[in-house]
Amino acid sequence: MPTFFDSTADAAEASEALRGLAHASREFDQPAEMYGVIGDLSSGMRSLRQALDQIADVHERKAAHAFNDAGNHEAGVRDALTTAEELRQAANLVDQAYDRLAKGFIAAGRIGWHSDPVVKEEVPSRWVSVVFLQGEEADRPLRILGELGHVDAVDYLAQWDYGDETTRAALENGYVYDEPGQGTNDRVVLSGDYALVVNPHVGYVSLLRRYTEPEAEPQDAEQVGPAPVQGGPELLDSYSSPGAPKRADLPAAKRDASWFEPAKITAVKQARGLVL
Repeated sequence: MPTFFDSTADAAEASEALRGLAHASREFDQPAEMYGVIGDLSSGMRSLRQALDQIADVHERKAAHAFNDAGNHEAGVRDALTTAEELRQAANLVDQAYDRLAKGFIAAGRIGWHSDPVVKEEVPSRWVSVVFLQGEEADRPLRILGELGHVDAVDYLAQWDYGDETTRAALENGYVYDEPGQGTNDRVVLSGDYALVVNPHVGYVSLLRRYTEPEAEPQDAEQVGPAPVQGGPELLDSYSSPGAPKRADLPAAKRDASWFEPAKITAVKQARGLVL
């Protein structure tokens, strides 16, 4: 039976071996070797669980010999029993980790590693403008960005995204870009299929959505070329309001009215007889 000194030496040796494994596992020249490593880790996890239980048992059995640094026996017993309880909780967590590791080990056994990777051809995509706010209208999304983060800012601005209608309007008006945020001092934050573009120096914020072009189809003879595309964002007139617009608030599509023109401006033009 190993002595306490031997157990301590074994623990130190195991710790050193794990450090070596952590260093060596940063990269595998042969991915197939990982399967055997996972198997060894599974075995080590079981041994770790057993060691934690056994050390917990010793703390309970030897509690009568426990004192704290001040010589208080009752305090020593409490600490010994607390140690045993925490070690048992750790052992239970190791047990759960072992179960997950075992599932990973089974899945890894189904992998056949090939020397040459499969190269997937990326589908070309561009970015369509969803909303552009500047000045006072940008204050609220900028405040949300500063206080709550980019996820909430994107959620707020996404209220202006009407899906296919927004995409169609952007294509018709040329608000399509190869990359989001091409202006000086633009800061771009990607969130899923959205790109949040912020320029604190100019004071604007905009939201763009990734757009994947459909497969090319035969074009009508009357069509001369593709929809106009701009190389970078412009400081457009805002076509939004501080509160997200409802679908009913949007102006009906007219020859003389732009989709990106604010509803309030369109109403003023209609009142003045400038729009039919």
